[in-house]
Amino acid sequence: MTRIAFTKGHGTGNDFVLIADPEGELDLSPEQVAAICDRHFGVGADGILRAVRSRSIGAGAAALAEEPRAEWFMDYRNADGSIAEMCGNGIRVFTRFLLDEGHAVLHEGSTLPIGTRGGVRDLQRAGIGFSVDLGRWRLQPGETLVSVRDLPVARPGVGITLPNPHIVIAVADEAELAGADLTVAPTLDPNPAEGANVELVLPREPLVRDGVGRIRMRVHERGSGETLSCGTGAAAAALATRHWAGVGAPNVWRLEVPGGVLGVRMFPTQDGEHVALSGPADLVFSGELEV
Repeated sequence: MTRIAFTKGHGTGNDFVLIADPEGELDLSPEQVAAICDRHFGVGADGILRAVRSRSIGAGAAALAEEPRAEWFMDYRNADGSIAEMCGNGIRVFTRFLLDEGHAVLHEGSTLPIGTRGGVRDLQRAGIGFSVDLGRWRLQPGETLVSVRDLPVARPGVGITLPNPHIVIAVADEAELAGADLTVAPTLDPNPAEGANVELVLPREPLVRDGVGRIRMRVHERGSGETLSCGTGAAAAALATRHWAGVGAPNVWRLEVPGGVLGVRMFPTQDGEHVALSGPADLVFSGELEV
């Protein structure tokens, strides 16, 4: 048995087990990750965030090549033990963990680069939490037909890569949003080889107030099931809604998810449009576990 110190944290209810492993000495199997994330027999979480120095993990080499200041790498595993590219809520909680544990410093107005399998992401302090630049996004060609249990008909979805793959669909009203059964993974046609997160979006009435777009969202995350929030999914939902709304739609959005409220902002850069996500990041408790 190995004893591991951990911290439990969440971002708008999207919860994680955080483990500091600076030298990359901990090798958790998918089965061990799933056991830790089990909500009945383990700590319980949507995933595990392992804090490793970029020089101590193979995937960190690309992060250091992109940004030499990216000392820390976020090794993210879904609740089923599978590897994910990035996590928008997770990286804010990861940053809170690094700061609270004394592993990093982030002054007002400065940025903290974090390595991920989706590239280096820059974090800043924002309100009660943090803002992360999720980088460039891509609108996928064509449409994916999405069938969700207890929704009356399948409907076309918009594909957004950020860098996690997302398929976003619109629902007609509150009853559809509340009644969709996301305990079962939605069926996608065609089905992407790597899978995808599926977001269900309901526009607010009015859609735009004081220059800010407003939508509600639920999400089924590949490898985790329905979660109370998904950061990159919130960004994908805002991007898809702006796409549907057309010319004149705002670049600032307020996302209501079951676990709270997130902010999304689109802005131009020299290498194309980026999207930023902002929201809270909370650490709940610490302990030890045996694996």
